[in-house]
Amino acid sequence: MTPEQFGAQIQLLIEKQDLTQEQSYLLFRELMLDQQSPLQQGALLAALTAKGETVDEIAGAWQAIDEFDTVHPEGLPDGLFENSGTGMDGFKTFNVSSAAAIVGAANGVNMARHGARAITSRCGTVDIMEAMGIDVDCPVTRVADSIRQAGIGLFNGMSPAVHPGGLGRILSQIRFGSTLNIAASLANPARPRQALRGVYSRRMVPATAAVMAKIGYQHGMVVYGSDAASGLGMDELSICGPSTICRFDGEQREEYDIVPEELGLACRRGSEIAACNLREDEIRRFMQVIAGTGRFKACEDFVSLNAGALLWTAGKASDLKQGITMARETLASGAALSKLQQWVTCQNRNAETGLERFEQVKKVACNA
Repeated sequence: MTPEQFGAQIQLLIEKQDLTQEQSYLLFRELMLDQQSPLQQGALLAALTAKGETVDEIAGAWQAIDEFDTVHPEGLPDGLFENSGTGMDGFKTFNVSSAAAIVGAANGVNMARHGARAITSRCGTVDIMEAMGIDVDCPVTRVADSIRQAGIGLFNGMSPAVHPGGLGRILSQIRFGSTLNIAASLANPARPRQALRGVYSRRMVPATAAVMAKIGYQHGMVVYGSDAASGLGMDELSICGPSTICRFDGEQREEYDIVPEELGLACRRGSEIAACNLREDEIRRFMQVIAGTGRFKACEDFVSLNAGALLWTAGKASDLKQGITMARETLASGAALSKLQQWVTCQNRNAETGLERFEQVKKVACNA
C-alpha cells in the first residue's frame, strides 16, 4: 500500500466513515509489518479512536496481529481460558487479574494468560509475575508446557518471542487508549475460546463482547468497573462502585450493572486497592494477598470478586456469589500460593533460579 493510499483511508476515518473488516485488516497489516511512517501509523490509531471503532474494524486489527505478528504454539489442552485487561484505564489498581488467574488455575481452569509490562501503570502483569519468579521471556513452547503441567502460563505480549513484529514497538510508544488495546489483548497465541476481559471505557463493553464472538470466542464476560468516589474507571470488576457487565454465549448477550453490596461485599475506598507508589511495595502486597495473610482485606475481596467471575464464566461455579466464596477459600487455604509456586517451577528455563526468587519474595512479604 502506498503512503497516499494509506493516507486516503485515514481521511475516511477523519470524515467519520466506517471501514470494513477487510479494509481494517489491510491497514493494520501495514502497521505490523512497519510499512508506513511512524506519523502515518499514529494518525491511523488516533483517527480510528476519535471516530469510535466498529466491531468489524477491531476484528480486522486483531486478524492482522494474529496473522502477521503472533507465534502460535501447538499441543495445548482444550478448554483454555484467559483473563486480561486492556490497560489505559483511569484508575490504576492492585494487579487483580494476575491474582485472579492464579485462583482460577488452583480451581482447575486451564489459564492461558497474555499480558504486558507496565505502560501506563507502575507494575504490569509481566512485571509482577517476573518478580514472583516466572520466566517471562521464555519461548512460547515453554509457556505451552506450563499450561499443560501447571494449568497456567503467561505469554509476554511485548516479547519478540511472542509478537516478533510491530505490536511491542507500537505499544511501547503510544500513551493513549486505541484500537490496539482491544485487538492486541485478544491476540493471545493460544487462541482460547473462553475469557473474562476488562476494558478501559464503558462504551467498549458491548462492542468488545461482539468482537470476541465474531473472532471465535464461544462465551465470556466483558467488564468495566468504576470508583464511586472519584468517578474514574478500571478494566476490572470494582469493589469501589458500580460495574458494567456484558455476558455472551455465542450470539446471545446480556448487559447489566452490579454493585458490590449485591454480592455480599462491602463497598471499599479506592485507596484500599489503588496501585502502590513503589514497585517493591506492590510486589510484597501481591505475595501477601496470594498467600491469604489477611493483611489486605480489600485486595482479597477485589481478587475474590474478579476470580469469582472467572470461575463462574469457566463453569466452575453456578453463579457469581458461589465463585466469590470459592475464590476466598482458595486464598485462605494456601491453594493459590501452592499454585503460584508450581507455576514458577513449570514456566522457567531455570526452575532453581525462579524458585529462589519466589522464596525470597515470600520470605520478605510473609514475615513483614
